[in-house]
Amino acid sequence: MPTFTISVIPGDGIGLEVVPAATRCLERVASRHGIGLVFNEHPWGSEHYLATGRMMPTDALDTLAASDAVMLGAVGHPDIPDTETLWGLLIPIRRGFQQYINLRPVRTLPGVRGPLANDAPIDFLIVRENNEGEYSEIGGRLYRGSPDEIASQLAVFTRRGVERVTRFAARLAHARTGVLTSATKSNGIIHTMPFWDEIVTELAADEDVQVDSVLIDALAARMVLKPESLDVVVASNLFGDILSDLGSALTGSIGVAPSANLNPERNFPSLFEPVHGSAPDIAGRGIANPVGQIWSGVMMLEHLGASEAASDLMRAVEEVLSAGLATPDLGGSTTTAEFTDAVLDAI
Repeated sequence: MPTFTISVIPGDGIGLEVVPAATRCLERVASRHGIGLVFNEHPWGSEHYLATGRMMPTDALDTLAASDAVMLGAVGHPDIPDTETLWGLLIPIRRGFQQYINLRPVRTLPGVRGPLANDAPIDFLIVRENNEGEYSEIGGRLYRGSPDEIASQLAVFTRRGVERVTRFAARLAHARTGVLTSATKSNGIIHTMPFWDEIVTELAADEDVQVDSVLIDALAARMVLKPESLDVVVASNLFGDILSDLGSALTGSIGVAPSANLNPERNFPSLFEPVHGSAPDIAGRGIANPVGQIWSGVMMLEHLGASEAASDLMRAVEEVLSAGLATPDLGGSTTTAEFTDAVLDAI
């Protein structure tokens, strides 16, 4: 029986509720498929920060490196700046483990109504560059608090970084419709975005896919007006972040959206997390939607090579949604525990 060791970081807020829901479902489906899952939980996050001044221990990456994958709930606390919570935990893991691909499926789920009048099914992938771009640490602030205060931040695009995210996205596109949509803004950002466009065009030709280069503002509009026209979208760190949140809203709720932070070479463990945040406004009320966390677990199983177990878990989630069970973010009254129990029964 194959056995995988999973590092679990529930984190903050509703992460403490949806992560146990997902691990229960993962254990159930893994058992049915003869797969062993060993979950090692790490109590890192905002409470750890309030107690120690750090979101996670200094040797956290060494601890996580021994696992086959990492599952994260959410980070964020009303009393701690986001710059501390995000840059103190998630980003060091993404960069330390070279998780340069952020893969975010955007798909209509059965029983879930989105806000669009168009009923055409939505099913596309956003491949977000995850290690550089607009989210660099290069920059600073001068003359704080004065009328002459200055803030600057450098967007860093390397040929290696753009090539590897494009190659990953192009290979996905080649296996699907053969069309790769590239998010750009080369009419207004005159250095980095033309650089991005040139490399995407070069790599797409190598992978035998057609490139549809679309300005980010037009692409956002197209996602709303004709989301069914998209298949695989490749985007920079910032553009991919924004587009994927928009995509989850179009399919019904950010609570259902999963993501995978991948190191495709598998030199380091990959990390799987829902797109949503810690949602302190509903934390502790037992109404958080566990679908995003469970679906992230499905992506983790796929990454680990357990494709049949992954398919069964996703089928169980879709069966429960089709039956009309929905948490409040989807317009229902089902609790986190009730939805999880239904998925367990469906498995």
